[in-house]
Amino acid sequence: MELHQLRCFVAAAEELHFGRAAQRLEMLPSALGRYIKLLEDDLGTQLMTRTTRSVALTEDGAVLLKDARHLLAQADSLAVKFHARGRKQAETIRLGAIDSAAAGLLPMLLHDFRERRPDVTVKLTEDKTIRLLPRLISGRLDMAVVRPPVNPDKRLEFLFLFHETAVVAVPDRHPLASRKRVDITDLAGQPLIVPERRSRPHSHDLTMKLFAQAGLQARVVQLADEKQTIVNLVAAELGVAIVPRWTSRMAARGVRYIPLEASDMNRLPLAAAWARGTRDPVRDEMLEMLRASLARYAKEA
Repeated sequence: MELHQLRCFVAAAEELHFGRAAQRLEMLPSALGRYIKLLEDDLGTQLMTRTTRSVALTEDGAVLLKDARHLLAQADSLAVKFHARGRKQAETIRLGAIDSAAAGLLPMLLHDFRERRPDVTVKLTEDKTIRLLPRLISGRLDMAVVRPPVNPDKRLEFLFLFHETAVVAVPDRHPLASRKRVDITDLAGQPLIVPERRSRPHSHDLTMKLFAQAGLQARVVQLADEKQTIVNLVAAELGVAIVPRWTSRMAARGVRYIPLEASDMNRLPLAAAWARGTRDPVRDEMLEMLRASLARYAKEA
């Protein structure tokens, strides 16, 4: 019996849906099913009953779920504890960030932090929110700047920072490229390049909701996973995209970024996250700096 098998079982038991559980763990449903079957073989009992329409726990599965959660919590706590012990020997902070925050907020924050704590080494990991949050829980990251999830994990704490505004990325030869500002109605009928909802739900939903609010149908012609890929597709004149403002700091030739008319929906939340119940003087010092400088950082968003 392995911890990864238990993590697969707990995810499936909590979701009672193999597709959602596999998405949560970033794996294929078929692989998830294999890990659970291996766990059942190891324990010599059936943990779940599965049909094409439903998943349910057996009596043994319900008993295991409680113990598995406890065991995984202990394992995660142990990992956090020993990561923290190792960090005491060398002042470092392992910081995660989504791409737009890495391009916009972090340069400002790390510049200020370096002036205060030049002795601290910052190890930066840039990734999507869905990949950064598990690293916080396992102790592989000390803090991350992310899009806060709708249903946050209780093992994490979040500090809301501010909202990042959105802009429209268009090819520099596009008819709208000369405009100083555009309204969502100006994008009616335009081919849209939109992020995958599975990996970037906030950015995906922002585009869809802006069009729905205006009574328009979004004409999506391309789904892409990475912001840099989306910008490159815009440069190749395959469509336009609604992206976070700080995306404009990413290197891309042939792309113009135009502000959207103000809207309560034209905003993307940004938050700092860390493992609940952990103590880390370096991280807490960085959080203190974030709180003190929020107004100044937010002006750039």
